[in-house]
Order: sequence, then C-alpha cells, then structure tokens
Amino acid sequence: MCGIVGYIGKRDAVPLLLEGLARLEYRGYDSAGVAVTGKSGGIRTVKAKGRVRELEAQVPKRFSGTTGIAHTRWATHGAPSDENAHPHQDTSGDVAVVHNGIIDNAGDLRARLTAEGVGFASETDTEVLAHLIGLSDADTLEGKVREALSRVDGTYGIAVLHAAFPDRIVVARNGSPVVLGLGDNEMFVASDVAALVRHTRQVVTLDDGEMATLQAGSYRTFTTEGSRTASAPTTIEWDAETWDMGGHDTYMHKEIHEQPEAVDRVLRGRIDDRFATVRLGGLGIDNREARAVRRVKIIGCGSAYHAGMIGAQLIEELARIPADAEPASEFRYRNPVVDPDTLYVAVSQSGETYDTLAAVQELKRKGARVLGVVNVVGSAIARETDGGVYVHAGPEVCVVSTKCFTNTAVAFALLALHLGRVRDLSVADGRRIIEGLRRLPEQLSEILKTEEDIRRIAAEFGTARSMMFVGRVRGYPVAREASLKLKEISYIHAEAYPASELKHGPLALIEPEVPSVAIVPNDELLEKNRATLEEIKARSGRILAVGHQDHPIADETIIVPRNEPELDPILLGVPLQLLAYHTALVMGRDIDKPRNLAKSVTVE
Repeated sequence: MCGIVGYIGKRDAVPLLLEGLARLEYRGYDSAGVAVTGKSGGIRTVKAKGRVRELEAQVPKRFSGTTGIAHTRWATHGAPSDENAHPHQDTSGDVAVVHNGIIDNAGDLRARLTAEGVGFASETDTEVLAHLIGLSDADTLEGKVREALSRVDGTYGIAVLHAAFPDRIVVARNGSPVVLGLGDNEMFVASDVAALVRHTRQVVTLDDGEMATLQAGSYRTFTTEGSRTASAPTTIEWDAETWDMGGHDTYMHKEIHEQPEAVDRVLRGRIDDRFATVRLGGLGIDNREARAVRRVKIIGCGSAYHAGMIGAQLIEELARIPADAEPASEFRYRNPVVDPDTLYVAVSQSGETYDTLAAVQELKRKGARVLGVVNVVGSAIARETDGGVYVHAGPEVCVVSTKCFTNTAVAFALLALHLGRVRDLSVADGRRIIEGLRRLPEQLSEILKTEEDIRRIAAEFGTARSMMFVGRVRGYPVAREASLKLKEISYIHAEAYPASELKHGPLALIEPEVPSVAIVPNDELLEKNRATLEEIKARSGRILAVGHQDHPIADETIIVPRNEPELDPILLGVPLQLLAYHTALVMGRDIDKPRNLAKSVTVE
C-alpha cells in the first residue's frame, strides 16, 4: 500500500528519497510526491499523479535539501491526482506531512476547520493532519504533532517536516508501519525496510502509539503521551541485492523460480529425525499445552487466507484437531465466540495486514492465545502474538504472492506435524510426512522445468473471457488461490468452486468460451473428480486438468510430481502460478504492479 521515505543528514535528500520511493513501488500506488526543507528556509514540494518516474521528471534541477520526506499514495479519500498526492501542507506552507492509513473522523475535523476559515487544497483525510499541526500553539514540533494526533481517530504512519524546525523529522505510528534506519551521521525513515537496505541494515521498528524524533546524528523514541521509550536497533537479515531481479524480466517470475530454495530455507534446522517431528522454537507452547488445544482457528486475508485453508486441512488430517480458516476481515466484525481451548493462528506475509492485526488485537483483548505465521521479523503481528512460525520466504516484491504462499503452506505442514506428534500421529506417519517435506524442493524444481509447456497452454486458454477453477477437499484451496492469481494479474474474470458444487448452479456458466481448470490429484477422490470432468465436457466446456497423471478427457493436462496426499496441495498450485503469469504476459499486463492492488493492505 502507500509508502513513506524520509532522510535527514549531510547528503542531498532528493536522490535518496526518489530511490527509496522506487524501491517501494511494488506496494501499489497511484501518485507520488516529495518535500524538502530548502537551504534558504521554507518547504518545497513536488507532486505528480502516476509513477515515480513521472514525479522524477517534474523535479526541478535545483530542487535540493538535506532533509526531506516522500510518499507513494494508494487512493482512499479522493481520486488519484496531483492535488491529492502527498506530501500535504497547511495553509502557511510551513508544515508538510506524509501519511499511511485512514483518519476515521476526518470528515468531522474538516467541517470544523472549514467553519474556522481553513481552506483545503485536496480531498484527502491527510490534509486535516497538516492543518491541525500548523494551528497548534505547542512550542515544539513534537508537541504540535502530539496535539494533532490527540484529535484524530484512525490509523496512521506519518512523517512531518516543519519550516520552523529544519533540524528534525518527527514520525509516529498507530496501525501502519514506521521503521527508522540508523546511518553514520544520517537517519532514514520508511514504511518498509526495502527503502533502507541500500544505506543501512540497522533499524528500529516503532510500536503502535509510539513517536520518534530524527536528527542527523541521533534519534529518540517516546509515546504519544510524551514518555520516553527504549527501542533497541535490530539488524535486517536481507541485503540490498535480495530486492534485485536477478536476471528475470519481472519480480513475479523471479519469485516463482525461487521457491525450491525458499522451501528448503523454511525446513532448514527444523526437522527432528529422532522423534519424527519438528522443532518450532518460536511457538511458545510446550507439549502439555499443545495437547490441551481443542480447536484451531486460522485467520488471514487473500492468499494468506487460502494458505490458512490448506493449513486447517493439514491440522485436521495430521493432528486430528478440528480446524478451520476464515477471512480476518469477516472474523473481527462478527462478534466471534472466543474459546479458551482454541488456538488462534494469524497469517500475514507482511505481518502488517490491518484487518488481521486488528483481529489479533481483539483476540488478545479477550484473553485468547494467538500464534503468528508471518514472513517479516519484527512486524506488528509478530510482536503482538504469543509466538509463531516465521516462513523465511525472503522479500517478496511482486504485489501477488507466490513463494510466500508456498512457504506459508509448508509452515502449516510443520505446525500440523508438531501438533500431530504430541497427540496421536504415529512415528511411521511422522517419518512419512518428513520424507515428503524433504522431497518438496526437488519436486518444485521439476515443476519449474515444465514452464515452456505451461506457456503454450496459457496462450491457448488465455483468450477466455472467464475461467472456472474447481477442486475437492485438498484441491479446493488450490483452486481458490489459482483463481485469485489469474484475476489479480491478467484481469480475466475467474471463479473457484468446490468441484461437488459445480452442478448446484455454476454449471450453467460452462460453455466453450469459459474453460475450467480442475485440480485432480491421485487421491481417494480421483473417481469423483473424473465425474466432474465428464459433467464439464458434456456441456462443451474446455478443460485444463492439473494432477498426477494424464486425463484423456481433458483438453490439456499439467502433470505434477506426486508427494504424500496431505502435502500434494503445496505442489499442485505452483504450475497455476506460472499459468497466471504467462497469461498476463501474453496480454501485456503490468505483472508486478497490477491495477488497483497493493502489496501490504494496511487500511480497512
């Protein structure tokens, strides 16, 4: 979603800010802007609808300064435009603010300020903050920001400049990430470490309700009430090269091909052959507590939710604990019954997804035990939960998730195996699952070698106006995720249904122009799935089958290596990532930055 970058030091801030914005482009945005404190005083801004390159083209040659903030905006209040782009300023022009999040009471505040004679230059909620800071009578910038924030309701990650305080940037966080980067007599701030790693690997991540003042040679952190906090720096484990394309044409293609190595990474050091189980040191649950779990509830959004569906099935099959997955955005609003014997698991690639974070906070308020399955160390969900599993996929730059989805499913297999072995899963079954996990990286490599065949199939099926994805039991989450991938990057309408539900309505849509992708593994439901293929073919529907053997009734079949039945869904989805990729490629889509979407959704 929106991106923040800031710099204070001795160097010209503008090139550093523009570089940082370019590194945050993957998060999704529609406009960009930059503000600097000039050598002669005052604040200068440049803003532009469109991409960072369009902003860069509008920056004057003599636009420079050693302190500045910048932003990429994903529209919430007001359409994409130059006027609605950040930074936003107050009437005097002395204040500049960049903001991620949503001010819930912006309408009321705008009405009051307008009645007091304040003129607004944009439709955004953020401009309200700029005016509140500008009107504050506090003696310090920190005091002005604190007073403004005391009047707003909602979520924010902000960075503020003030012409009267040119030696500092003040930042604050509530529900939207803010990370400080510590340099040598220079300081950085960003909403994502991707903007920082070329310049520093020492970072401080703010907590909700925390503020910070950055000066060239120092920083200090404190609460929004003014009490000092002691936020210790941590080291980023990834270097700048991790964010490069590595010879691929797109980040999505690179990340799909990184999956064998990524899966090997999530398994490394966690398998315990002696007891046919795994070691998950970060869970914070001993074996006695694990045995006491009576139900598992998994919450997430988008691909994280789909990975949670796979996880729920794995937990039920291996641990024999009732488990289900639910969209976090629905869970937090339906006044759920929170059971003390239920283990809740929050899933988020970024660890900052707002709907999931808010659900975690509500669960914690009600006394629930919550684990996190996330990819980013030190993220909000990782800090809020009682323990969890890092998926170690590495940075994922493309907006749509591929390797992180796969690694999350593997992480759930580890969790399911752990819960199973402290309960009733036999040593023999534990060893069977472990051997299956060890085969995954090599089998993923085998699938990636079939890319040319998948490219051909994409050219054949990619002309469809709509597509249907179907699967049964283990195959249904795979169908859900594959449908999502196709619509996200190709913009072809796609629906996913349990194969058994096709005849209960969706079969009316089947025709030659609406092909079906069927997940057909060689499991106990093979004959049932073949019956579904017959139903589709009888209505003149074209079929792409994905499974472990050729299906003569299908028009095309993608054959995937067979693993243990419980782990097969992890492999079955990977060729469909490539199908979505090559379909979008043929259609000329902006694959890494699909329209209207953001990588990390930090607003409701």
